Amino acid sequence: MRSNFAILRQKMIAYSELTRLNRPIGILLLLWPTYWALWIAGVGMPALSVLIIFTLGVIVMRSAGCVINDYADRRIDGHVARTRNRPIVRGAVSPKEALAVFAALLLLALVLVLQLNQLTIALSLVAVVLAVTYPLGKRWHQLPQLQLGLAFGWSIPMGFAAQTGAVPAIAWVLFAANVFWTIAYDTLYAMADRADDLKIGVKSTAILFGRFDLLMVSLLYAAALLCLGILGWISHYPLGYYLVLALSAVLAAFIVRGARTRTPSDCMQAFKRNNGFGALIMLALIVAQASNVI
Repeated sequence: MRSNFAILRQKMIAYSELTRLNRPIGILLLLWPTYWALWIAGVGMPALSVLIIFTLGVIVMRSAGCVINDYADRRIDGHVARTRNRPIVRGAVSPKEALAVFAALLLLALVLVLQLNQLTIALSLVAVVLAVTYPLGKRWHQLPQLQLGLAFGWSIPMGFAAQTGAVPAIAWVLFAANVFWTIAYDTLYAMADRADDLKIGVKSTAILFGRFDLLMVSLLYAAALLCLGILGWISHYPLGYYLVLALSAVLAAFIVRGARTRTPSDCMQAFKRNNGFGALIMLALIVAQASNVI
């Protein structure tokens, strides 16, 4: 019995690593724009059922994306220092098992989205395409981080559709802000792997930007904040909203400064600090809605 329990425990740990449930930072970075969209669309009071479905959906789809990414990268992860101990590479999970887990997660996502309206269901088809094709982006083109931004931001039009039955122009402004932000933080993430990626021929914005990497990351943060400023102007948000955006800009500067050594550890730490950036944008939106109520 102990032996069987130990085997089961090791398998569960391997599945947790495969789906990255043991590293929730990716879930948080995907949840923040989802919550931004639901908060705006729901005018500070999103439907509880929609909030629960999207929260579970984010966890499920992020996990599915990690699984298919590891499956696609199973022959190259062993050549990258940060990924050489992933479950498929070390044999803890077979490729067939990974595909089965991916299929099960997609089925669960389907069950969740079928609880929503037809527009949201239609938009979810795009989300699946983005999730499935993202792992191949690093082989096809120099901007896989843009592809990730589209995938991570697609919960925004879906959130508006689920809450209001439509996708207004403001949703696309928020979507653009999130795409810029995602490219910024995922470039920092890619900077940690740049040396290995160059050896094995994997493409990324960290490689594309070269010695101008942190300058480009700074411009991307600025573009995201500009979009958020436009969103506030369109929505007639009060001064408090812009004050919190200013704090977000300070944090962005701190994040970029923290990566100036360009060492893998500092780049990863800078990447993780983006959870705070997402939280500050959420706070800005809460302040905006609270001021409108008052």
